[in-house]
Amino acid sequence: MSDAHPTAARSEDGRPAAARRDRRGRRVVAALAVTQTVGYGVLYYAFSVFLTPMARALNASSAQVAAALTVSVLTTSLCSPLAGRWLDHHGGRALMTAGSALGALAVLGWSQVTTLPQLYGVFAAVGAASAMVLYGPAFAVVVTWFDGHEQRRANALLALTVVAGFASSIFLPLAGLLVQAHGWRHALVVLAVLYGATAIPLHALVVRRPRTGHPPVRPAQRADLVRQAVRARPFWLLAVAFTAHSGAVATVAVLLVTYLVHLGHPPVFAATVAGLLGVLSVAGRVTTTGLRRRLPAAPVAAAVFALQGCGAVLLPAAGRTVTGAVGCVLLFGLGFGVGTITLPHLLAEQYGTAAYASLSGRVALFSVANKALAPLGAVALAQVAGYGPVMAAVAAACVIAACALIAYHRLPEGRLSHGELRPGPEASP
Repeated sequence: MSDAHPTAARSEDGRPAAARRDRRGRRVVAALAVTQTVGYGVLYYAFSVFLTPMARALNASSAQVAAALTVSVLTTSLCSPLAGRWLDHHGGRALMTAGSALGALAVLGWSQVTTLPQLYGVFAAVGAASAMVLYGPAFAVVVTWFDGHEQRRANALLALTVVAGFASSIFLPLAGLLVQAHGWRHALVVLAVLYGATAIPLHALVVRRPRTGHPPVRPAQRADLVRQAVRARPFWLLAVAFTAHSGAVATVAVLLVTYLVHLGHPPVFAATVAGLLGVLSVAGRVTTTGLRRRLPAAPVAAAVFALQGCGAVLLPAAGRTVTGAVGCVLLFGLGFGVGTITLPHLLAEQYGTAAYASLSGRVALFSVANKALAPLGAVALAQVAGYGPVMAAVAAACVIAACALIAYHRLPEGRLSHGELRPGPEASP
């Protein structure tokens, strides 16, 4: 799917077509900002609030119940390439509407589970819905809509992620209040209705494919572009960079509070400092989006990832003091959300929008899976060798991500789109 650039032609009512497209684009971004906020809040963040009451009700351990979220994230990873192919062929409206319905039904099913197998089955459905409705599809819609307008695309992605960044701040306390007032099962029914009533109509009525002046991209052309991309070095450097970075970020998100308590800090302080990560992710996104107006995106992100590595490697030594802990979290937190908005920019810059969603889905197959598996490995490593090696592994992942982006930036330029298919340097996966 590729879009024409807006032209100066006028529509029947006399308004410039470009102005109408911009207004529609703003409505699409606003709708997606709402659905992403509610979607992440209900389908992902609220889980932690329900963990303890679910474990009691199901007569299971916290680890057994927490495994359901891992099932969900791994299912999202496996479904992402399929969702990407659909998005490129058909756009986001039908997929995201169906995913919203599936997500709402899955949360309703979650409210009724009585056994662990039922819980895991429900969360496989939640994972499939997440692949259809969360950042991957939303970014594909935005990237395609603003094809050819790099700064507008960057601003749209920034606006979308800044709003959705408040999902945890809104839905963790909301879920907690609902559980306290109505119990966990009725709380999930309320959240399911809230999500369905919000996301289904917004996706069905607002999400659209932009009109294009280009001839439609034939499936064979798109498949050719994808084949060329995955056989060449740039794609795999991006995949390595953002897979390594997603694992580092997920590990710190899961273990930071526990590690700060291990270093001797009170739990309230540890939770407060960890809460800075959400605020810092917004600051990092705003900063890097501004820097991209003057500097290439890959080196900017690489520098931020390197700073994160410094924060992680310094935490065992400096984190025992209040100042040291806050300083290290500040260094790491500034890059917490940078990968989220950098990857769409780099993929669209390198390959255009003809197969953006397909390629994004293939990267997600690795990066989202690592988001689920890296924290599990980190917990196992911490039990055997302590938290120091875990922070060293996080720092190493950040350095790998930074080096991969620098290597990507130094490759010869060559943009792949449906109009100019050219082979790149061969590299094995």
